[in-house]
Amino acid sequence: MFHEITEIVCALLVLISAILTLDKNTRTLLKNKQVQRATLALSLVLFLLWSIHAGLLNGLNIHILGMTAVTLIVGLRLALFCGLVALVPYLALTKSYDFIASFSLFTIVIPALFSYFVFYLSYHYLARHLFVYIFVCGFLTAGFSAVVHMVLMTAYHLLIGHYTWYQLIENYTFYAALIWFPESMLTGMAMTVLIIYRPHWVRTFYDNQYLND
Repeated sequence: MFHEITEIVCALLVLISAILTLDKNTRTLLKNKQVQRATLALSLVLFLLWSIHAGLLNGLNIHILGMTAVTLIVGLRLALFCGLVALVPYLALTKSYDFIASFSLFTIVIPALFSYFVFYLSYHYLARHLFVYIFVCGFLTAGFSAVVHMVLMTAYHLLIGHYTWYQLIENYTFYAALIWFPESMLTGMAMTVLIIYRPHWVRTFYDNQYLND
């Protein structure tokens, strides 16, 4: 019973986030073919990243999130939209229907919010420099978001009594110490390539500011 209640709460939070994505960005998606292609491409990338997973416990898979890079590329609202679109084929593939709401909240919404919050703080309070953008907004934020994701998933499954503390630490949470670096490296390299060769594709990168000596 408690599991159902917590899933409902998570579903409400995800629903609020989904509603926030469906305002002016919906009209943009319908009118701008470039935005359509970008969001669909990023959704496909997220689906592929999530599909390459490993896990010893049911409902707790270890995989690259990719939400930090997507948030930096298209902004917060479109990143949430991309994540929710990628969620549909992922659930159809894995058939993990028991934890749809919590998975959505801890894999899509919170990492995207966390990534954009760090970008916001960096933009306003740190030097606007190329290295700061890549290292802080990309590399470090991606690693921390992966750790936050796994810690929240651990706390959630412990709270609902799905697994014991020992099971979670030994078979899931421990791997947070391993997954953060691949997440950081992949995001850092992706953002470096994009801002060098296609800076106009990255919505949060302003070359007249970050490349201004």
